[in-house]
Amino acid sequence: MTSTIDFLTGLHARVFAGIERLGDSWLLGLIARFAFAAVLWNYFLHSANTKVGDGLLGFFSISPGAYYQIALPAVEAAGGDVSAVPFFPWGLLVVMGTYAEFILPLLVVIGLFSRLAALGMVGFIAVQTFVDITVHQIGAESIGTLFDRFPDAIIADQRLLWLVPLAVIIIKGPGLLSVDAWLSRARGGKPHYAPA
Repeated sequence: MTSTIDFLTGLHARVFAGIERLGDSWLLGLIARFAFAAVLWNYFLHSANTKVGDGLLGFFSISPGAYYQIALPAVEAAGGDVSAVPFFPWGLLVVMGTYAEFILPLLVVIGLFSRLAALGMVGFIAVQTFVDITVHQIGAESIGTLFDRFPDAIIADQRLLWLVPLAVIIIKGPGLLSVDAWLSRARGGKPHYAPA
């Protein structure tokens, strides 16, 4: 009996160690970036589009809706007049938040400056969550709680799951199928997450 258990545990260890070695250098980053692209990229792109003007040149103008979404207390303090909102800090925050919502997800998906972009997205999601709770005052049922039997809370459950692929990218890198890895190879280097 002991030899059967030893054989099975040894087989288990060899099989999964081989799978880990095979995919560690490229698969985790690719899966994390794929999951982010499949689940969140369109969400952030749509959200960012609500913050800029219409048409191709509209990309270069911040819409009043961006101020209402990001800096509602400042808009209310200005009597609802977006043009009366001071640029520093509120206007700057709106501009940076709007364009970060376009740029950071794109960088994560293509794998360019991936770790910094993923770290920026973690910060973005933290600020987004803070604004949703304190400014937009979403209800407790939308916030939810961790470790309960309901996995559908917008904040506690969904945003925790949003952070998982970003954490993988921050820790493990974007993988070999990324612009970062291509640039490293083009410079004659070897990405640290390349196979030994």
